Amino acid sequence: MRFVSENLRGESPKLVYHFAALLIVLAWGVSFVSTKVLLDNGLRPAEIYIYRFLLAYLLVLCVCHKRLFSNSLRDELLFATCGLCGGSIYFIAENTALEYTLVSNVSLITAISPLLTTFLIGMIYKSERPGKGIYIGSLVALIGVACVIFNSSFVVKMNPIGDLLSLAAALSWAVYSLVLRKLNALYSIMFISRKTFFYGVLTALPYMLTEPEITSPTVLLQADVWPHMLFLGVFASMIAYVIWAQSVKHLGAITASNYIYLQPIVTLIASVIILSETITIVGYLGCALILGGLWLGDYLTRKKS
Repeated sequence: MRFVSENLRGESPKLVYHFAALLIVLAWGVSFVSTKVLLDNGLRPAEIYIYRFLLAYLLVLCVCHKRLFSNSLRDELLFATCGLCGGSIYFIAENTALEYTLVSNVSLITAISPLLTTFLIGMIYKSERPGKGIYIGSLVALIGVACVIFNSSFVVKMNPIGDLLSLAAALSWAVYSLVLRKLNALYSIMFISRKTFFYGVLTALPYMLTEPEITSPTVLLQADVWPHMLFLGVFASMIAYVIWAQSVKHLGAITASNYIYLQPIVTLIASVIILSETITIVGYLGCALILGGLWLGDYLTRKKS
């Protein structure tokens, strides 16, 4: 994007991308609440996702439409993987999880995706294998995940399937971050985003066939619906994915993903204020352990280096 390119000429170019990554994670933290509102108004998880990504795709297509295909079939398959893992699987799993568990739970558990990203990169690139600090922090974070699941399953009597779907979404996003790292070196940010949105919608259509009925599109005109859908499609998808890809490109997948650690705090505050969700002591303990574990792993790793 032009404003980002211009800022790169400044004294501290990477500072721009740190700020951009932080802004996008704040938006994604609030997006959980917007999705919950849409679910409460009758839209199904897959419908919310398809409307959201279709709107984002059409907007990107307006400014990036000259080139249709990538350089090779292999790259085209990588773009399809981005659409699948960073789109349909991630968001349908996440949106469905919101039907079964607390909004704050989904945000907390999906926040472990940076940790999973680090592990995946370490498995593929020997020079970037995680050290002991990451494993120590991971253990603390996983105990926190267990506390969050215990809180929703036994204290608030909610279905643990929502928490398990959140874990699946976190793993899916980690795969997306890994593939995005490869594509960033070969293609423009707008082209990557357009391809991701396209394959994201395309791979979600088969899932729609399993739905017993389709919600009437007229629901999008309701005053409680369209502002949240615009926020999800325009800012939390189209703008967010373009800026996020820029951040990953210039900061690296691991550094950019670290900002996702702040997402649960934003969601927790928003869910309490907007949705009046209640969090128990066990839930707060889980939140502290997840964030603390992720921070500890990063701290020990940097200290060692």
